[in-house]
Amino acid sequence: MNSTKIRQALLIINPKARQDVGAQLDEGITQLEQAGIAVERLLSNTPEDSRRAVLERKDHLDLVIVGGGDGTISSMAGTLHECGLLLAILPLGTANDLARSLGLCNGLEEAFDAIVSGERQWIDLGMVNDNYFFNVAHLGLGVKVTEELTDDVKKQWGVFSYLKAFFAAIARIRQFKVTITADGVPHRQRSIQIAIGNGRYYGGGNVIDEKKRINDGKLSLYSLRPQTVWDLLTLAPLLRDGRQRYNARVFNLQAESINVSTGRKVMAIHADGEPVTNTPAHFRVLPKALEILAPKPISMVE
Repeated sequence: MNSTKIRQALLIINPKARQDVGAQLDEGITQLEQAGIAVERLLSNTPEDSRRAVLERKDHLDLVIVGGGDGTISSMAGTLHECGLLLAILPLGTANDLARSLGLCNGLEEAFDAIVSGERQWIDLGMVNDNYFFNVAHLGLGVKVTEELTDDVKKQWGVFSYLKAFFAAIARIRQFKVTITADGVPHRQRSIQIAIGNGRYYGGGNVIDEKKRINDGKLSLYSLRPQTVWDLLTLAPLLRDGRQRYNARVFNLQAESINVSTGRKVMAIHADGEPVTNTPAHFRVLPKALEILAPKPISMVE
C-alpha cells in the first residue's frame, strides 16, 4: 500500500460491540466523507462474513476499518495481510489492547481523527501454528482467565472484568512441564502460565514487556514458575507494568521464532482472547506485515 489518497473504505462493525456509540459512529463517518473518503458500512455477525466482504471488494478498496474488540480485529489479520490492505481500527471492545499498542487511548473521536490525518505505519503480526494474532497468545493461567471472561462477566464488571476473571482462574490453575525453544535454544522448566506477545498490551492494559513495541520484529515471552497465590498477588504490579524480568520467579526472553512443547499433555492456546490451537506450537513473528493508521509513532507509545 502506498501513500496515495484514501478514497474508498469499508467499515466493518461487530453488532455485538458497544451499543452506546451510534451517534459517535455517525459523526465519524460524516467526518470521513467530508475528508473525501467514501464509506461503505457493513454489520458483520461472523468473521467469515467479514473476510468474504473484504475479498469481494479488495480490488476497489483503499482502506478497511474494523470496529469491535480485539477478537473481532484479530480475526481479520490474515485476510488483510494477504490482501495487502491498509487497516484502521475503531476500539469498541472491553479491553482494546491493540488500540493501546497503537497509541489509541482516547476513544472514537481520536480513532476517526487518526483515519483522516494519522500516520501510516508498518506493524508486525504474530503467528502461532497457522493462526495470526496482533497482541498476545497464552497457555495455562491466561487460557483459564479467558474462559472465565464470559459475556455476562464483561457486561457486569466492565473494565474490571479481567481482574474478576483472573481471581476466578487462579483457583483452577495447575502446573505443567514445558520445553521452550527460542531461536534454536531449548529451555526446560515447569510453568503455570506462558504468554507470548507480538503487541505491547494484553488483558485490558497489562504490558507484556516494558520495552515491547508492536513493530520491533521480536516476540516477547514470559513464563511464570509455579508459586503460591500470595506470590502471584505480590508479582501482579510487575506483571501489570511489564517489569516481570526483575523477579526470579519469572522466565523471560525475546526471539523471532519460538517452539513450545508440553510433552504428552496437549494444552489449549488462546490468542487475542480467542481459542486458536493447541500444543505443540510454533510461534513466529512476521515483521512489518501490515500497514495501519495510528495517531503517533509507535516508538512513542507508553
